[in-house]
Amino acid sequence: MNYRVCRIGVVPLIAIFLLTGCAAKQPQNIDDICAVFDQQKTWYKAAGKSARRWGAPIPVMLAIIHQESSFKAKAKPPRKKILWIIPGPRPASAKGYAQAIDGTWNMYKKATGRWAADRNSFKDAVDFIGWYIDQSSKRNRIAKNDTYNLYLSYHEGHGGFAKGTYRNKQWLKNVASKVAGRSNSYSQQLSKCEKKHKRRFFGLF
Repeated sequence: MNYRVCRIGVVPLIAIFLLTGCAAKQPQNIDDICAVFDQQKTWYKAAGKSARRWGAPIPVMLAIIHQESSFKAKAKPPRKKILWIIPGPRPASAKGYAQAIDGTWNMYKKATGRWAADRNSFKDAVDFIGWYIDQSSKRNRIAKNDTYNLYLSYHEGHGGFAKGTYRNKQWLKNVASKVAGRSNSYSQQLSKCEKKHKRRFFGLF
């Protein structure tokens, strides 16, 4: 009798443990794309798959993730303060690696048929960013290696970018320049280690 109670009680605990353990650990050195792929060995495969599917360069996609979430799976915008002390609501529904908001994430799932996609999954988040870059290229005619304007479109939305809502936001243009610089650094770094990760991809996955 006691054995059955224990066995039944263990099952939910195991399920909770598995669910909470799914999120990948943030890489220690997020400024080095080679170090990122060394620590999270399945991420190169995921990023490469998105790159092939959407034509979006790996360094561009990861530079956007670096800016949006610093590679934290469960990142969310900070809560606003009520009376400078009390935690209030979050300013947006953005969450996960890509900081995608509810509406845009739902559009992605509908467009791709990936109904089970999870914003806390790197594989799904990097595919989302690849899809968004492809949409930016089609709708706003932005080259898929133009990280600066791709980030502006990512932040402002396709409609906002088309209207030029970023023009009077110097802070945002500064951030876009930072993301573009990060993409260039990632590209240089990846050129030195991509062969190794390709060998791992074909050898183990």
